Amino acid sequence: MTKPKNTRARPQLAGKKKPSILVLHGPNLNLLGTREPEIYGSESLEDINRRLSLTGQRLGAQVETFQSNHEGALIERVHAAKLQRSSFIIINPAGLTHTSVSLRDALVAVKIPFIEVHLSNIYSRESFRHHSYFSDVAIGTISGLGSSGYDLALQFALQPRP
Repeated sequence: MTKPKNTRARPQLAGKKKPSILVLHGPNLNLLGTREPEIYGSESLEDINRRLSLTGQRLGAQVETFQSNHEGALIERVHAAKLQRSSFIIINPAGLTHTSVSLRDALVAVKIPFIEVHLSNIYSRESFRHHSYFSDVAIGTISGLGSSGYDLALQFALQPRP
């Protein structure tokens, strides 16, 4: 007997519909470029978003970005992603990584595959940052590669699926 394929781990993005990728940025990421550049780098959030959007256009996908300092706004945006039939979510929950069961529940509820991204290596920082409420339900986690983690997540999200 053959084992069923894990479709959750490799979502199907094929078809005529242009893939729609939602990139979510959590609290304080609006301060990128000025906030602790020795940890988070000197690139602004606008620079990251612009780069992701251009990459998406080049690869035939729509990339939408959203940042909020409010947990409820992020949850509402996740809910809207289901109605908009987003193909994939890339999320940097920022400080909510370690506290938000509600945002985790929203991601699980909409059943849209997602990758968790962190600019810094959360496992080499303070011990309270070592636990993520998202990692066990994410397809994968990218941590500590700076803003290139977003690029890697987008590349994965847009790979052709067998």
